[in-house]
Amino acid sequence: MKSLAISTLLLTSATVAGTTAKNSQEQVFRYTNANGVVVFSDKKPKDRPYERLLFDCYACNPDSKINWQRTPLFTAKYQTEISKAAARYQLDPALIRAVIHAESAFNSGALSRSGAVGLMQLMPETAKEVGVANRYNARENINGGSRYLAQLLERFNGDIALACAAYNAGPTLVEQLGAIPNYPETKSYVERVQILLQRYRQL
Repeated sequence: MKSLAISTLLLTSATVAGTTAKNSQEQVFRYTNANGVVVFSDKKPKDRPYERLLFDCYACNPDSKINWQRTPLFTAKYQTEISKAAARYQLDPALIRAVIHAESAFNSGALSRSGAVGLMQLMPETAKEVGVANRYNARENINGGSRYLAQLLERFNGDIALACAAYNAGPTLVEQLGAIPNYPETKSYVERVQILLQRYRQL
């Protein structure tokens, strides 16, 4: 990918049209150049502030080459925050850790193409609903994402697969179908969260 001076609208249109690569590990850096033009590039700028955009959640790409049974786990990061959220919302801390891993690979600065932010990739409306003021703040993001995950588990009677599908594709659709939507991205996401969950539980 070469550097492109294009508007957010054009980037969104390209993404919707399928012209933007959908590799979950691909990333683009957005910054404003010396001429005041917004630039999207796969090269990190050396001399100015930037935002890193992830085009999908970390585990959403059906064609991912990651071995999810063997990929290194994040065992030490945010232990206090995860433990507190797990206790507060009566969640398995391994589930919170698995969702964070699947959503952002523990990158607190992650920003998806759809505008989801932070460790648990919260959208603005979701963040507002769960009381998160700063989505980039790790403690707030984990607390808010865990609260939302707990709500989904309650909504889907403790079914982790359906709750995770709802976390990815939205609860209304999952509720209407009564099943995991037949989207390759969502099916891959749910499968990988479950793999990660079992691995984190074994620690």
